[in-house]
Amino acid sequence: MFAKLEELEASFEDLERQMSDPKVYNDQERYKKIAKAHSELGEVVREFREHKRLTRQLEGNRELRSDPDPEIRDMAEAEIADLKARLAGSEGRLSELLLPRDPLDDKNIILEIRAGTGGDEAALFAADLFRMYCRFAENNRWKVEMMNSHPTGSGGFKEVIASISGDMVYSKLKFESGTHRVQRVPATESQGRIHTSAVTVAILPEAEEVDVDIRPEDLRVDVFRASGPGGQSVNTTDSAIRITHLPTGLVVICQDEKSQHKNKAKALKVLRSRLLQMEQDRQEAELNANRRTQVGTGDRSGRIRTYNYPQGRVTDHRINLTLYRLETFLEGGLDEMVQALSGHYQGEALKQQARPD
Repeated sequence: MFAKLEELEASFEDLERQMSDPKVYNDQERYKKIAKAHSELGEVVREFREHKRLTRQLEGNRELRSDPDPEIRDMAEAEIADLKARLAGSEGRLSELLLPRDPLDDKNIILEIRAGTGGDEAALFAADLFRMYCRFAENNRWKVEMMNSHPTGSGGFKEVIASISGDMVYSKLKFESGTHRVQRVPATESQGRIHTSAVTVAILPEAEEVDVDIRPEDLRVDVFRASGPGGQSVNTTDSAIRITHLPTGLVVICQDEKSQHKNKAKALKVLRSRLLQMEQDRQEAELNANRRTQVGTGDRSGRIRTYNYPQGRVTDHRINLTLYRLETFLEGGLDEMVQALSGHYQGEALKQQARPD
């Protein structure tokens, strides 16, 4: 580990030298790339330098253990115990910082929420979850843009698709993919019985054109008139777009915009993200087939969380975490859950890294 850290520190210092070079500074494109690489190395290098500083202090105090003054020897022993504990903590942080970084973490996302079992109640809960993620996005100063939706007459959604853009969106929401179960008494239930419904959530890293190459000849584009709940929201022109990706059979429909060109652009954005996710899933499946213990991946097919209204609790089944503040959670207070999930999967990755081949 420390040989790797020495290499990273040398790279960090080289990048610093390049950033101070006037030729590099005058080439702003190159300067930005170097500054980004320098920033990414900063945290691990600072921690490594702190570790080296603590190591020097430890060595100095070990030498003082042979001092003729017993008071100095006692002080040195106390310092040694403290420094050993701080070094252990520093080594743990360095191990975490050296974990391979998910290259998708800084990407924006496509959020897809679909009502599952439970009819109208599932559709209403899909709307509740969409509102929850919108509030969380607002708390993080992210931007939410509706891509497509299929509202129900009761105020729910059969399906809602939106893009969320901002700082490190995928890194915070990537573990939300899966089946979300709700247990509550529907407003239409006269006997007060608790119903269980399910909603699926998919978090797709937003793919850029450089991430996924889509050939025009692989697409079939159909234009049609948008449908809606009625009134002024129904388009009077053929502006809705259906794109079919012929090699995979993936179909994306976008009809929220009145402009055909805007709907097509949004549909292509969703299609690229789904194709990127398919490739990620394929690579993940290959990786999991080759290792003995699977690190949790937030599989979309699995039930991940239960929202129990009578008990006011939300339980994440992957990490056995229960929070008794459902109302706050649904208002966008996801931070504790997000941090717990991130810490859990980081711990799993550390175990995997430590396991011998």
